[in-house]
Amino acid sequence: MELLEGKMSGTPGPKDVSTKLQRIAKLAREVSAPLTALAHHIDIEFLREAYRRTRKDGAPGIDEQTAAEYEKQLDGNLQSLLERFKSGSYFAPPVRRVHIPKGDGHSTRPIGIPTFEDKVLQRAVAMVLEAVYEQRFLDCSYGFRPGRSAHQAIAELWQSIMDVKGGWVIELDIESFFDSIEHGHLRQFLDGRVRDGVLRRVIDKWLNAGALEQGAVSRSDVGTPQGGVVSPLLANVYLHEVLDQWFTDDVKPRLEEQAHLVRYADDAVMVFASEEDARRVLAVLPKRFGKYGLTLHPSKTRLLKFRRPNYSPNAPRPPQVKTRLETFDFLGFTHYWSAGRKGKWVVKRKTSRSSFTRALKRVREWCKGHLHMPVRVQHQQLVWKLRGHYGYFGIRCNLQMLSRFWCQLTRTWRYWLNRRSRRSMPWARFNRLLERYPLPHPTLTTRLTRSEAVY
Repeated sequence: MELLEGKMSGTPGPKDVSTKLQRIAKLAREVSAPLTALAHHIDIEFLREAYRRTRKDGAPGIDEQTAAEYEKQLDGNLQSLLERFKSGSYFAPPVRRVHIPKGDGHSTRPIGIPTFEDKVLQRAVAMVLEAVYEQRFLDCSYGFRPGRSAHQAIAELWQSIMDVKGGWVIELDIESFFDSIEHGHLRQFLDGRVRDGVLRRVIDKWLNAGALEQGAVSRSDVGTPQGGVVSPLLANVYLHEVLDQWFTDDVKPRLEEQAHLVRYADDAVMVFASEEDARRVLAVLPKRFGKYGLTLHPSKTRLLKFRRPNYSPNAPRPPQVKTRLETFDFLGFTHYWSAGRKGKWVVKRKTSRSSFTRALKRVREWCKGHLHMPVRVQHQQLVWKLRGHYGYFGIRCNLQMLSRFWCQLTRTWRYWLNRRSRRSMPWARFNRLLERYPLPHPTLTTRLTRSEAVY
């Protein structure tokens, strides 16, 4: 299916790229058949815009080339990249594999770092695929999508729970998701929407590029590098077919009562009004995911009762209620029942224990590693870290956890300043230092939904 090009006046630039993406999106909405002519939209200006959108401060790939070095001959590099991409002679280099600690503090997560040039081309292809698939993805999906955020996913989950007045919650945890994506199934899913030969050829090259670790390149017919620019979009394509579309088209029509799905990348939560519906779905989930090479974590995937308590939140807990109210974590927040402003039960959220511990650990490691930096520089960096923490966790009802983080960060800073020399840093002296270099106090920066104002 060819996409007609209109005449564009003036000097090409981001507006022209935006116009192309709008045309691709319009075509994707109007045509249900697989699209076979998309790559011709990627021209030199398209690559220039992809370069502009690519992070310049990321770690280099196996060629050790930085963004600054690539920029020295930007026009020539982009022209060469375009010619190799269109002719099919582009060689996808292996990613550089590194391992970063997971939140549990015990295991690590493998990350694949592409070369900078590879990142630019992946960004360009992802821009085209995004314009196509945004017309297909469902509203329950929030991760790695334009105009959508984790805060919106949390707000949607809150609304879903309140709509059913509390219910039964299934927490989904997929083991090593990015490393388990089967290439055969992914190609089959892409066949249903994108059959452009140039795009599909370069995607196959990325899937087969492999990873360089300890001097050896390993390749596999499963997995897509977590850290690649195009990987999040391919992951969304995979889970759209495996989970989102299946839950909407096949599961919900067979349920007796309401049910909702909220997914952010490979983190997902299902909310059911009926326990029977929840248990039926939980029973078929392993088979559904196993069909596509995915495995649910046996201990982290669970069903919990998250119903609104049947006694007043301001009254003592009845003696027959011997268990604590259930809670669950999603996107760094612990969700729990508590009394609202009007004396009714509402779902509130606070920073989860694992997120709090992980953030504080990063602060400690930073302070230890930058022990001899000037106090002025340390202060500036800590202010940025606090503001970043408030920017994500600064939601309604979470002020207490923000205050705890401020206190712990302050104590951590004093502890490491005290290690700078034999001269101690008593609290009186440290408080005078805080007057000169104040750390921003907790503030709520994000209001998730208008409806939450009722409590």
